[in-house]
Amino acid sequence: MNFTSPRRRFARAAVAGLALTGLLSACGGSGSGDSKSSGPVTLPFWGWANGQDAVVKAFNAAHKDIKLKYTKVTDQLTMQKQLTNAVKAGNAPCLVQNTAEYVTTWVSQGALADITKYVSADKDKFNAGAWAGAQVQGKSYGVPTSSAPAFTIYRTDIFQKYGLKAPTTWDEFIAAGKVLKKHGIKITNYAGEDPSTLEVLSMQAGAHWYAIDGNSWKVDFQDAGSLKAAKVIQDIVDNDLASKLSFADYAAVQRNYDNGGTATRQISTWQMAGMVQNFTKSDGKWALSPWPTFAGEAAKTPAGTNQSGGVTLVTKQCAHQQQAAEAALWMSTDTGAVKTMASPTTGNGVMPALAGSNAYVAEAISDKLLGTNYEPAKKIVTDSLDTVTSDWVFGPDWTAMFTELQTGWAKVMNKEEKVTDLLAHMQEWTVKDLKSRGISVKG
Repeated sequence: MNFTSPRRRFARAAVAGLALTGLLSACGGSGSGDSKSSGPVTLPFWGWANGQDAVVKAFNAAHKDIKLKYTKVTDQLTMQKQLTNAVKAGNAPCLVQNTAEYVTTWVSQGALADITKYVSADKDKFNAGAWAGAQVQGKSYGVPTSSAPAFTIYRTDIFQKYGLKAPTTWDEFIAAGKVLKKHGIKITNYAGEDPSTLEVLSMQAGAHWYAIDGNSWKVDFQDAGSLKAAKVIQDIVDNDLASKLSFADYAAVQRNYDNGGTATRQISTWQMAGMVQNFTKSDGKWALSPWPTFAGEAAKTPAGTNQSGGVTLVTKQCAHQQQAAEAALWMSTDTGAVKTMASPTTGNGVMPALAGSNAYVAEAISDKLLGTNYEPAKKIVTDSLDTVTSDWVFGPDWTAMFTELQTGWAKVMNKEEKVTDLLAHMQEWTVKDLKSRGISVKG
């Protein structure tokens, strides 16, 4: 939702206690990754996040028997494409940066190694939700790297100028948007290629696009939660309250916020890094407020999209899976590495996946950006970690589904169809897609 890239999420993708047969397509052989080398091993590692090259350098300096060879990929979507090609060619890297929504998909394609026996002893070092994000059916396929507190960031000077307070509900958010519209200001930005807004609002509203029913997947894009989310988005679209800048021109998006063309974003800590690095006019004029609620409901923070929890995955083709698991654990738990990635200056401003990660809030937000609002912002971030959605499940065809969702979202932004039309299409399309993959599905 207003993120620099369409996909990045953290979710507790709990798919526990069920056989893979019928739920996921065949996963292939077991690989040969348990080998223990007698000498130093080099592990290829692909990622895209700022700061990872520094973490790799620190890891290599601290280890004699394991070395990481880092390759920087352009972004998350590029990663999925390149990994697909590498898996098919039989030359996948050992370690891959990714996010929780893709784990089930990669497991279903037989691309990931089960590293449970190498990492289970470290489970208590991580918060429960982040740990679950790297699992499918109770088995670990990677190590969590980040959590994703979610909140609103807004321009205090603009809100004060027009007598507005930070919206606490989506109704208030829409009302504020109508006031700002009179003055040529948009309340938010909806990029035509990024339907994550629909996902996270549906998640917050209690929707379950994918769920497990016996030995089958259940698909439901038209439940009450999805329709509740659709209404909010439709009101914003119908009333022209959102700018429509594409993240393909990231600089233009940042200029728009910096110049006051759009007044709020619903984001996580890591998106603030781009604001810190690109703003030249509005530093100190931003403040945080809680993620808006649906009227009459308690606070509930979506656990997905750009709020995404990161993971470092170990591939099945890796010949040294144990060493890869050890390297992934180090990058997620070493104090220096964690601080590097948590900082919006040296890293991506991500909140660590560690238990007790509140201690890193000060590292993950910027006093330069927030000015006098920096201290109050700490509590907003901390509180959001306590209200994160815990029951969202990513389906085994998430990547393909999201691509289809993007096509329909663009039509919604162009007012060619309604959000409810898109949800109806996604219901039919997803059921058909799962069946075409030989996956048992109800819906």
